[in-house]
Amino acid sequence: MNTMTLWHISGWEFAALAAAALLVGFSKTAVSGANTVSLAIFAAVLPARASTGVLLPLLIVGDVLAVLTYRRHAHWPTLWRLFPAVAAGVVLGTLFLVWADDGMVRTSIGAILLLMAAVTLWRRRAATEEEDPDAVATRTGRIKARSYGVLGGFTTMVANAGGPVMSLYLLSAGFRKLGFLGTSAFFFLIVNTSKVPFSVGLGLIDGHSLLLDAALAIFVVPGALLGKWAVHRIDQLLFERLVIAATVVGGVQLLLR
Repeated sequence: MNTMTLWHISGWEFAALAAAALLVGFSKTAVSGANTVSLAIFAAVLPARASTGVLLPLLIVGDVLAVLTYRRHAHWPTLWRLFPAVAAGVVLGTLFLVWADDGMVRTSIGAILLLMAAVTLWRRRAATEEEDPDAVATRTGRIKARSYGVLGGFTTMVANAGGPVMSLYLLSAGFRKLGFLGTSAFFFLIVNTSKVPFSVGLGLIDGHSLLLDAALAIFVVPGALLGKWAVHRIDQLLFERLVIAATVVGGVQLLLR
């Protein structure tokens, strides 16, 4: 981690990071996937690899707030089916980070996000009825869970961009708004916490990055409170459209950066 890079930032750059931290909180309690914008802001102010180490603890703060808000709405059968595939994806992502440069990381994640958004839109247009979350118990549901799980683990490890992938999976599985938020809250708290040793081992998290996190974490809280207020004022169709739109925006940003 380059300490000079972390501390020699202008007031405007810190303000941008603070706004991105606020958006992290909002995304965790309202529109999951919107934190791809935060990812883009952090990568614009800091080196791409270093930005992932700074952003991860802030995501965990948001995850804790989301779990406290939506803990009663989690669908645990879905979580248990996802975790083995996600673990495999995290390992693959760690190996990828050992040799991949920033450009390769951005291009790969951006392409994956746009592909997943296109697949989700196609599936929802072709579907005649919504699936129940218990549909993950079918053979097709298990294959889909494993596929999205590996992609989610990979993208969350290399760029903290697993949110859109898992958002698309939960939408495709037919989750309603609160079940969606409760399930994703526990999912990302567990997954992001498990990533910390890998990030420390890769040198992405150290004492200096954690000091910057301490200065930014306070902005995550009002974002989460704003999201909690807003989510009850967003209908289901608008919620789904916002999630997909945030995914597309994040994917395009990664490809163009």
